[in-house]
Amino acid sequence: MFLCVRPLCTATRTTPSPSPAHTSSAGPSPTRPLPAPGRPPLAARRLPRHPLDFAMDASEYPHMQGGASSSSSSCRAADAAAWDAVQQQKRQRCQGSSSGDKVGSCTENNSFKASEAERQNFDSGEIEEEDYYIDDEDEGCYDDDNEGSDYEFDESDFNQQLADKFDDLDLPPGVEASVPWLQKAATDDGPGNFKSMSEIEDEIGKKYKFFKQFDTVEDFSDHHYANKPVGKTGKEWTKRIQHDWKLLENDLPASIYVRVSENRMDLLRAVMIGPQGTPYHDGLFFFDAQFPASYPASPPIVYYHSGGLRLNPNLYACGKVCLSLLGTWEGHGCEKWNSAHSTMLQVLISIQALVLNEKPYFNEPGYETYANNASGQRTALEYNDTTFQYSCRTMLYSLRRAPQHFEDLVAGHFRERGRAILAACKYYMEGNKVGSIVPDEDDEDKELESANAEGSSSSSAVKPKNNQVDLRAGAGVVRPASFKTNMEVLFEELLMEFNVKGADTKKFCAVKLKKSQPAAA
Repeated sequence: MFLCVRPLCTATRTTPSPSPAHTSSAGPSPTRPLPAPGRPPLAARRLPRHPLDFAMDASEYPHMQGGASSSSSSCRAADAAAWDAVQQQKRQRCQGSSSGDKVGSCTENNSFKASEAERQNFDSGEIEEEDYYIDDEDEGCYDDDNEGSDYEFDESDFNQQLADKFDDLDLPPGVEASVPWLQKAATDDGPGNFKSMSEIEDEIGKKYKFFKQFDTVEDFSDHHYANKPVGKTGKEWTKRIQHDWKLLENDLPASIYVRVSENRMDLLRAVMIGPQGTPYHDGLFFFDAQFPASYPASPPIVYYHSGGLRLNPNLYACGKVCLSLLGTWEGHGCEKWNSAHSTMLQVLISIQALVLNEKPYFNEPGYETYANNASGQRTALEYNDTTFQYSCRTMLYSLRRAPQHFEDLVAGHFRERGRAILAACKYYMEGNKVGSIVPDEDDEDKELESANAEGSSSSSAVKPKNNQVDLRAGAGVVRPASFKTNMEVLFEELLMEFNVKGADTKKFCAVKLKKSQPAAA
């Protein structure tokens, strides 16, 4: 429908009343130009009411029946002429538009006429408090190019407007996925958006291959001492730390990796790989260090990421590192920190060589006296069983929550060593000593072939393993059943995590699948 209203009228008009012929013809009022015939009125906007916009009726205001009476009647006549002119132009435009639209169409014979009540209200000025004017600059329901009156729905613009309304709302998790305008648009269509497993594995391998042993980083937000300021330092402190950095960059062993911070020179993070032949083999062990303001007069402070596990007498569950070189344990001579010669490189090598050793049980003060008797050896083997279980849990801890700046190393290391770790778990569950060398599959196959060639039975082919178990039993070692039960659980968890990293686990997965299938009748 069209909203048609009269033009503004003031009491200062001097235009004479038009003749009846002029009123009936379609002509605009000289007081205000109407929109061009080719463009319809488009929208209406409210304007503040002016006190002179309404004619004053002499009957309602008897004190103004003088000269204002003729001016008011002239104004009403001009308004009536303008009203009819506007309606005539609308009828002409409506006829040119779609005649099938029952709401917006009209013809010449169906002329619009206001009711008597409406005309009286119009003449006497009894209308709403605010007048309207026609603005042909705004967007309307007509198209100048006669392309039709259908509105083109822009879904992207509509979704953006709705999204703007939800910007300040905290939607529950999962709701965003069901709302189209909150979903992220895909950059490409088709399967090209997703990387294959081989591509992911290759990417992990490349990052691991080019992972530097020593490097500087900008941020250490998850460092254990990140919120502990070092205090006031001097030039000598800075030079000494830079000297330590140089030593670490040039002389680090192949199994130790270090990251230092340019913004916080007092912070350092190191990871070392557990040595072969020990219950720590193939594990990753992380340490955070801070150089105090008194360095090198006093040694660095070191924290171990234990995950709540104490897998060594020198590495506490709370993260404390007990070492004479760090001043956390008593020592003599070269065992203690020397400000002139001791370095951070020396600290890291000492932890790897002296702490993560073959029989950590004897690291406990006073226990070294039992190293040469059967009872002490038996206890040391039991301690290794527990230590290896804790080491496997530490692997899971690192896989699921890799420390900052070492994510690529963790993924690449376990992708490369995952198969060997799983083989060691199986080997230890069969009754072999933790830390002993695990034979390769090729060596086992050769032994079986040679035994079969000599006519040996299949039972005699596994005698070497039984002999190893007998040796343990001869030493008085009785491994509890809980060791195998715990290792089976850890094996399954490690197998799943290594699969994610792309390790070669086909052999173990095939065995697991075969066991899960029901036995044939």
